[in-house]
Amino acid sequence: MAGSLAARVREAALLEGDFVLSSGQRSRFYVDKYLFSTEPGLLRDLARGLAAKLPDGTTKLAGVELGAVPLVAATALETGLPYVIVRKGTKDYGANAGRAIEGRLGPGEKVVLVEDVVTTGTQVLRAAEVLGGEGIEIAGIVAVLDRREERAPRLGPYPFEALLGLRDIVPENRD
Repeated sequence: MAGSLAARVREAALLEGDFVLSSGQRSRFYVDKYLFSTEPGLLRDLARGLAAKLPDGTTKLAGVELGAVPLVAATALETGLPYVIVRKGTKDYGANAGRAIEGRLGPGEKVVLVEDVVTTGTQVLRAAEVLGGEGIEIAGIVAVLDRREERAPRLGPYPFEALLGLRDIVPENRD
């Protein structure tokens, strides 16, 4: 499945040019997450792949606004697990004023963060910190694409798995 999934992500979302990544690094390639997460058939298959990587005992999913929301919602539909959205900042109005988490969380939840593309992991690690601050156990992080130079089974202190690495999308990658 990874081969055909990689080809589909490549066809839908790989752009070539001169790009500045969220990390500040420059790259000749950019994988536009919105181009793969807004295609219903591809989104469904990505959600199936992400669901297969969830650790046993996962009770809830989480995604960072805005990019991970379609993926976490689709993975929730695939698994039947509820999810929360972690905002990049707190909001100052409504029922959740002063909070950065949208949705219900309870004690004893084992949460897996769903991410689109990991370059340095800054955004998803920040979300893990927000959830951890609420006393929530982070069971792991799953992503569609690991863009890091060296793929590793951990991202910060958390177990990490990705469906694809950059070399799956750009086999001749040299950045």
